[in-house]
Amino acid sequence: MLTPRVLRLSLLRRLRVAAELPPPWRPRVLPTRGYHSRGYSSGGSSKYDRPMRQFSEQHESSSRPLIYYIAPSALLCFAGLAAFVHYNDEKRAVPLAKGGGQTSVPKRCNTNRPAIGGPFKLYDTENNVVTESKLRGNWTLMYFGYTSCPDVGPAEVQKMADVIKLLESKYSIKITPLFITIDPQRDSPAQIKAYLSEFDPRIVGLTGPISAVRQIAQEYRVFFKKVEEVGQDYLVESSHNMYLLDPCLDTVRCFGVEYKASDLAEAITTEVKKASASSTN
Repeated sequence: MLTPRVLRLSLLRRLRVAAELPPPWRPRVLPTRGYHSRGYSSGGSSKYDRPMRQFSEQHESSSRPLIYYIAPSALLCFAGLAAFVHYNDEKRAVPLAKGGGQTSVPKRCNTNRPAIGGPFKLYDTENNVVTESKLRGNWTLMYFGYTSCPDVGPAEVQKMADVIKLLESKYSIKITPLFITIDPQRDSPAQIKAYLSEFDPRIVGLTGPISAVRQIAQEYRVFFKKVEEVGQDYLVESSHNMYLLDPCLDTVRCFGVEYKASDLAEAITTEVKKASASSTN
């Protein structure tokens, strides 16, 4: 029979042994060197022998938000849609002629120019209807003004008259000079005819309802505004630009008041020769 002293010594020995053993719930800490030195095994090792670094990278890649995958796909779809729309627009803008690879647009018509200009319906000094179709096939020099302009307007109309004379006498080039009023309330067809005859009767004068004048002014980016209005006595501010239109009614150049008649005639001649050279190539 065991005495109390023996039992007490046996219990103390077991407790000492238990204290020296690691607790069962404490995870075993492996040396850090083992993780960094272990590589991929090419033998018959188990899949569980892969390094912890690979597991960490896979875990991080799998936990990335969906935006990392959705954003590139959305950008690719958008780029493809934009390319498709641009291709269809080019096909509609420049249709192919039948039976060949040539386009139905003349070679000297530049479809890449800014969209300046558009259809219009006005009246000349003889009350005849004039539309953009009557200008097609000829070079046109267009100016927006009004007969009551005190200073800049008459100088620009005189410049237009000098230009058409220089083009015919020096360069053998004929163009259609066009004067469009921005003051249709006061500029009647008879008033415009009398005004232009003082400079050159070959200048074609156009007028029309105020809505039609505003429309063509907007199409050619022309600014005008009434100022100092007292009844029928007022001035009209304007940009005073001249526009050169080719036979396809494309706006080739825009000339400001700083151009002299000789410089303007030379610039127009350059554009006409350039268009003729491109049409023969």
